[in-house]
Amino acid sequence: MNIIKVMSDDLSNKIAAGEVVESLMNIVKELVENSIDAGANVIKIYLMESGIKSIKVVDDGKGMSREDCNNSILRHATSKLYSKDDLFNINTLGFRGEALPSIGSVSKMTISTCDGEESTLLEVTGGVVTNCCSADLRRGTSISVCDIFYNTPARFKYLKSLNTELSNIVNYVNKMALANPFISFYLENDSKVLINTSGSGNLLKVINSIYGLEVTKKMLKVESSNSDYMVSGYISYPEINRSNRNNITLLVNGRYVRNNDIIRSILEGYHTYLPINRYPIVVLNIKTDPYIIDVNIHPTKMDIKFSKINELKDMIYNMVSSSLNKLTLIPEVKYEQRPVCNIDSVDTINDKVDFKDKELKEEVKFEEINFDFNNDHVVSDNEEEYVEKVKMKKITPLALAHGTYIIGENEDGIFLIDQHAANERINYEYYLKELGKNTYTIVDLLVPIKIELSNNEYLSLKESINVLDEMGFVYEDFGFNALIIRSHPSWIKKEYTNETIRKIIEVIIEYKSFDKEKFNEKIAITLACKMSIKANEHISFDEMVVLLDRLRNTNNPFTCPHGRPTVITYTIYELEKMFKRVM
Repeated sequence: MNIIKVMSDDLSNKIAAGEVVESLMNIVKELVENSIDAGANVIKIYLMESGIKSIKVVDDGKGMSREDCNNSILRHATSKLYSKDDLFNINTLGFRGEALPSIGSVSKMTISTCDGEESTLLEVTGGVVTNCCSADLRRGTSISVCDIFYNTPARFKYLKSLNTELSNIVNYVNKMALANPFISFYLENDSKVLINTSGSGNLLKVINSIYGLEVTKKMLKVESSNSDYMVSGYISYPEINRSNRNNITLLVNGRYVRNNDIIRSILEGYHTYLPINRYPIVVLNIKTDPYIIDVNIHPTKMDIKFSKINELKDMIYNMVSSSLNKLTLIPEVKYEQRPVCNIDSVDTINDKVDFKDKELKEEVKFEEINFDFNNDHVVSDNEEEYVEKVKMKKITPLALAHGTYIIGENEDGIFLIDQHAANERINYEYYLKELGKNTYTIVDLLVPIKIELSNNEYLSLKESINVLDEMGFVYEDFGFNALIIRSHPSWIKKEYTNETIRKIIEVIIEYKSFDKEKFNEKIAITLACKMSIKANEHISFDEMVVLLDRLRNTNNPFTCPHGRPTVITYTIYELEKMFKRVM
């Protein structure tokens, strides 16, 4: 008896649906991508109960003929690929021909479409056509998907909560709006509008509609290119950051993708500008020849492979780091007027807020600021010298508060400087510079230092013992699992000699796969933290003057190596607002 048989179309479609339709967001994604490929200028998405009850996507694209409409629900039927050569030159978001049959096999789907000549209404239940007739429709396509997973209950029970499913859909539509600023996106759930972009083509306006005005004002336009790639978009000032990577949007030829190598290059460009485990808001669109990328990796088409990935990573890293290096990044303390109320009214104050009035005030505030969305200024290379000169003006110290914060002033306002963070930045750049040198001045120790290690630590150290030679240490084995250090580089401070050498050896042991650049970075950060002035350590006025002057001369005086700010300011204007000198 033969046991190998060809699957039925219904079964194969349901299996394919397991990959294509992983969540409600995937349904929205496939339908929206079809609308974009159809040349739509307006895409409207209507959800009921976060999409669990129904999802409807309406567009004004070119529509389909009746024959195309019937063929669209057949597996591997597509208008985007005709030969194997087309697979290496994909210019559309969809191309597999799996989306509609997969969605239709696990739901009740209705397709209404018109190509300008004939209109079609097609009803599909569980992958089976139940009705096909004419309808009076405008040009475009409307696809409604109801009772999702009604015939695969095991899949239905693994859907997330309503809020989680809705959050994933909103996040995806936001990404597509950023990828396609010339298309108007409208999303509503249970008659509540969640997204509404203008489709004006201005990316900064889309960023404003998603993140708000305060973020938009702190976005910096960036662009760079080489012979294979052209990169453009916006990156946030370091003070605008989030707790996860979800706000790093990567677009390749208008397609939203995920690629950890590119994200890592962006974060390396922000290195020492952001606190640990904080992430920027970034929108980058990478344009390239379709022949040098591969999106045919996963049915969701969100993973991608690049040719010449190292050149692209280096270009993005240099673009981000050089753009941030040209900015003055001193956070301003903003004055916010708060309503005054007595204790008795606390419980009822929320009831007195008129929501419509609040919206009106926000709108007026927006108009008063009059932010220019067309101000796409990019700091050019010939401006770099000027920017460097004014990166941080001279600050005159006045006093020390709580043994930690230096209070200073200049013509722009009052400044608070974190003495530990400032000293960390100074020391970090000093150590990084010294570690980058090829030759060192050597200092002999009057009393050699003995370093004792455990068995495994000693073996790990021996694997990379040449690093000590390259750094200029003179040492020798001493007994079992121990070293005697007789000389060291002169940049190690005398009062911290023992502690510094032990820290260096710890880092060598930690790095199993040795990378000189990362090693120097780790050493510089570790030593800078340990060797800097601590909080609650009172320093003299002269020491404050020296510290601030040395901070001004660093390459990045605005953050410590861990990304924390070194200085914040109260501008003259903000101070006068606080004291009611200006109204």
